[in-house]
Amino acid sequence: MAEPRRVVLNNIRSMNDIYDQLARQLDFPADFGRNLDALHDVLTGSLEGPVQIVWRGCVQTLPLLGQQQFEALLATFNDVAGERSDIEVMIG
Repeated sequence: MAEPRRVVLNNIRSMNDIYDQLARQLDFPADFGRNLDALHDVLTGSLEGPVQIVWRGCVQTLPLLGQQQFEALLATFNDVAGERSDIEVMIG
């Protein structure tokens, strides 16, 4: 398997930060919908793997996103990693 592209998420303060950083580092399409359903679709769709997503400072992000958004984002990442063996999400 090829060396994965490493995407690092840093200093996340909002969902927009997540979308901005992922879109920039993974060259999302211009019409990316900037919601969790669209994120799931892009990550499980035609995105070329392997990809390793590293979310640094995840715990510090919880109060900024709120429990519901935080858990929904983690669930999305878990779903993506479960559907694609060439995408790994590391939370730290």
